[in-house]
Amino acid sequence: MIGEMRSEARSQVSNVLYDRLLLAIVVSIVSIGLMMVASASVTNSDRIYDWPFHYLLRQSIHFIIGAVLGVFVYKVPVERLREYATYFLLGSIVLLVLVLIPGIGRHVNGSARWIGLGPIAVQVSELAKFAVIVYMSGYLVRRHEEVTTRVTGFIKPMCIVSIIAFLLLLEPDFGATVVIMTTAVGMMFLAGVRLRQFAILIVLVLLALAFLAVSSPYRLLRLTTFLNPWANQFDSGYQLTQSLIAFGRGGWLGVGLGNSVQKLFYLPEAHTDFLFAVIAEELGLLGVLTVICLYIALFLRALWIGFRAQIAGLHFHGYLAYGFALWLGLQFVVNVGVNAGVLPTKGLTLPLMSYGGSSIVVNCLVIACLFRIDHELRLKALGVRHVKELRLD
Repeated sequence: MIGEMRSEARSQVSNVLYDRLLLAIVVSIVSIGLMMVASASVTNSDRIYDWPFHYLLRQSIHFIIGAVLGVFVYKVPVERLREYATYFLLGSIVLLVLVLIPGIGRHVNGSARWIGLGPIAVQVSELAKFAVIVYMSGYLVRRHEEVTTRVTGFIKPMCIVSIIAFLLLLEPDFGATVVIMTTAVGMMFLAGVRLRQFAILIVLVLLALAFLAVSSPYRLLRLTTFLNPWANQFDSGYQLTQSLIAFGRGGWLGVGLGNSVQKLFYLPEAHTDFLFAVIAEELGLLGVLTVICLYIALFLRALWIGFRAQIAGLHFHGYLAYGFALWLGLQFVVNVGVNAGVLPTKGLTLPLMSYGGSSIVVNCLVIACLFRIDHELRLKALGVRHVKELRLD
């Protein structure tokens, strides 16, 4: 009898530790991503570094770093993030200012989005996304009544988010600005902002984004080019036309892994922003649908974790999970939309797949936070605060 009780207790402990479905989804996305980064970058890697798997090795190192940091984040109680939310936000603002200072910020393709730390370059916008979501989650808990009853409740946080957006536009990074603004608005909607106030907020945000889109020559060019990329297929429409050719060549089952023609110096940024186009070409419609289903599953699982947290009364946990779900889901939709030619070209990567150190590491931290939220929910359901409180002797 005692042995059966011990076995049951151990079973409860093992079920508490992590969300197995979430783990399976993440491992599947990461595995496909590593495979496709290796395939998409092999030609450029061999030409530049005389070794075909340079980018694959670096991507693997990024994941290892992200996994190690994720383990530490997983061990930190979620409430601790709430305590330091303001510091995260202030730190991200400082970094966004520093990246604009010559000599500190690194300029790549005309944009100053990275801070150089020796051989390491940190993309500050990724940290800013994380900081804004953590801050908004804490704000929505502290000011929930004001957010749901008064106009000032949603004007105040949007002013703060606007500061972040302004600094991002100075880099310039319009894609990150859209993601942060839209995620913040979505979180307030889920927090219960009045429909009339929410409609006004949506209109104001859309007008602001529309003004920003047409106020800069290069953003206006991108906006108009995607409507008819073939009109300038060897100039401003080059990336998009090459991406569409990749989609067209893919067909139902693709041309086969490693057999992409577009990645052979035709499609720029094949292993970063346009990785999805290589997936479409090599794996075809079947591969595209598989990847889409995996991201939908990740999005819904994060929302489910947030919903469970709300039901359990852990509102900060819930808003945090909602924010991460909106961030990952929106960035996936934008990246796929850009690759398929239904959205203007933006410098947004495919979460957990595209090559990039900062985005991969921060995405790993996001996933670790989701695991931690789920972990605390399972502990709460068992009526304990820590796994060690389940005595087996």
